[in-house]
Amino acid sequence: MTHGVGPWPGGAEAWPDDPWFDPELLEHGDTRNVIDRYRYWRMEAIVADLDAHRHPFHVAIENWQHDMNIGSIVRSANAFAADTVHIIGRRRWNKRGAMVTDRYQHLEHHADVAAFAEWARAASVPIIAVDNVEGAVPIEAFAWPERCVLLFGQEGPGLSAEATAAADAIVEITQFGSTRSLNASAAAAIAMHSWVLTHGRFGAPAH
Repeated sequence: MTHGVGPWPGGAEAWPDDPWFDPELLEHGDTRNVIDRYRYWRMEAIVADLDAHRHPFHVAIENWQHDMNIGSIVRSANAFAADTVHIIGRRRWNKRGAMVTDRYQHLEHHADVAAFAEWARAASVPIIAVDNVEGAVPIEAFAWPERCVLLFGQEGPGLSAEATAAADAIVEITQFGSTRSLNASAAAAIAMHSWVLTHGRFGAPAH
């Protein structure tokens, strides 16, 4: 199914006199997976506008195995306007689940947990690990710092021992059913939304 809009009504003579708009999209239509506010905008213009109101939380993901959830987590990070997504471990990751939102999201790579932890210390950004391990604080009772990085592990094994050791706090998502854990991308979306409920900037400035 195709989503989006067709060519700008009225032809080239009616195009907006604004450098943020893409002539190719104005001429042929815009079927990208973007909100209506960004229809016909250049990709660089969308990134610049997002940069003006990104939230001050970061997202980090351990990438030790081929996990399809990484792309979905990047997509959620974009939806909640995270500052940057940090990939720890393998540089390559499966982007299918991102649905091209990685084009609009700042991404950084860290070779291992030690390099990531060094970045966090230098940037004065506390690491908040999200995993259902012993000693974790229930998410409902956790006071999210405004500036922080939410750290997620892989589907199945969860966070590595090095990652939990590097964390300033560990948060768990309270569950009420029979399964031991949530899907990794679902857990990430819940945690990001929990942060947004505390510190979110609701409403984007109009261009």
